[in-house]
Amino acid sequence: MPIPVSSRSAPPAGAGRPAAAPARPAPAAARRRRSHSRTEQRAGAAFAAPGVVLLLVFVIGPAVVSLVLAFTNARLVSPTPPEFIGLDNFERAFTEDAAFHRSLLNTFVFAAVVVPLQGGLGLVLALLVNQRLAGRNIFRTVYFLPVITSMVVVSLLWRFLYQEDGLVNSGLSMITGGAWAGQAWLANPSTAMGAIVVMSVWQGVGFHMIIWLAGLQTIPEEVYEAGALDGTTPWQRFRHLTLPLLKPTFVFVLITITIAAMSLFVQVNIMTGGGPVGSTSTLVLQIVQKGFQQQQMGYGAALSLVFFCVVLALALVQRRLTRDRD
Repeated sequence: MPIPVSSRSAPPAGAGRPAAAPARPAPAAARRRRSHSRTEQRAGAAFAAPGVVLLLVFVIGPAVVSLVLAFTNARLVSPTPPEFIGLDNFERAFTEDAAFHRSLLNTFVFAAVVVPLQGGLGLVLALLVNQRLAGRNIFRTVYFLPVITSMVVVSLLWRFLYQEDGLVNSGLSMITGGAWAGQAWLANPSTAMGAIVVMSVWQGVGFHMIIWLAGLQTIPEEVYEAGALDGTTPWQRFRHLTLPLLKPTFVFVLITITIAAMSLFVQVNIMTGGGPVGSTSTLVLQIVQKGFQQQQMGYGAALSLVFFCVVLALALVQRRLTRDRD
């Protein structure tokens, strides 16, 4: 039976013909895109230029100048030009300068005490204010207030508190029923550094509490719910869930506290001036005293280079010890 012509399947349109090449963008459109990209690059460079200039002028430039001065006998005010003396400044620091040795030891002792105290207390406070308690925002604000207060103001306040007739001695006398005779905490070599440690921990713990709190609030509630379903105790959840998940926060807090502790200067400069008998002298205080007060710019620059190397080494060691091990 013949098939009607109308029922026969016709070949699809374009069958047997080569596929048409995709249309290329018009040259004018491509030129507009290139022009727009160049405009964005120029705008980005213009916005970045002020920051780069400030970085070069106030960070990179002084660092290079300090590096050069460290190998000279430059003085702040001197009729003679500075001379290159090689490693003499560093040899003097490590073999002859007893004040530098004492300052370096004091700085390490201060950091060894402040780092665990400030970090641990900040974590405890963060755990407390992270609970669903009434008025927890008030407690967060109260703990953070010392951080936003000027260190100069805080140091002056605590200097008055530590005086022989200050509030610290008055409180101890009240607690002991008058048995405490009182003492000038900052005038005693055996108590001056401890007094500065207490003040520094009090002043900085609020900042690290906020950092710990931010880390705690990134942990999903489902993690703790799963741990509770497994029958774990609160201590087990803290040890096996909270602490491992706080590893990045721990590294950040550890490095920032260490750098801040090694940079101790304002408290000592205002409260004791490095005394009594050098018991609170620190490395940064020595750099300022040698470089500006005694006008030994070359020697002060050498001490600042030593300080930079010490802090860098500590940060690298801490990062190495706390890195993730897969």
